[in-house]
Amino acid sequence: MTFHREGVATLIVVLVGGSGLMAAANAWLPEWACYLVCAGTAVVLALVVNFFRMPSRQVGTMDSSEIIAPSDGKVVVIEKVHEPEWFKDERIQVSIFMSPLNVHAQWAPIAGAVKAARYHPGKYLVAWHPKSSTENERTTHVIEGTQGTVMFRQIAGAVARRICHYMNEGQVLAQGDEVGFIKFGSRIDVFLPVGSEICVELEDAVTGRETVLARFPKT
Repeated sequence: MTFHREGVATLIVVLVGGSGLMAAANAWLPEWACYLVCAGTAVVLALVVNFFRMPSRQVGTMDSSEIIAPSDGKVVVIEKVHEPEWFKDERIQVSIFMSPLNVHAQWAPIAGAVKAARYHPGKYLVAWHPKSSTENERTTHVIEGTQGTVMFRQIAGAVARRICHYMNEGQVLAQGDEVGFIKFGSRIDVFLPVGSEICVELEDAVTGRETVLARFPKT
């Protein structure tokens, strides 16, 4: 377990701000109030460390037909949809909602070449809102593998204000490579070929880089 680089600035702010608050409380407040400030600072520090934790995980599969979950969270959508941006046809959408308690890093669901890596500014609707997939701040990433092509979106939520993504068009990824991070609550939409075998159900908790989300259709 390590601390993610995207959280370093936040950690410094919390440490400096918390130290200042505790020093001021010690100088100006009664002892009981000083204890409350110290306890509150410790809670905030623990939440920051928990949010930006980066677990050490092995890739859950080496089978090129299997698609792994690109993030931690809970499966909130499994449905057939028309995908208008890249495929322009019907796809199976699997959406994963991340609470503030989940690990917020993202990993490549399959190995392959990055065909698209786009950032879209937008709104900050709650992550479970139906229009968040097309109107919120988000990215669009398309990876073409040996068995098929997968598109997934990082979607900012009502609290999130920064999406970090590390993929570039033309880059070749291994399955499980780290590809991004979303700060403070968000959602991932994964678009799979129709006919894929979906290996999760609604409300399932998934673990990024480990859980098999689906398998490509057999050819």
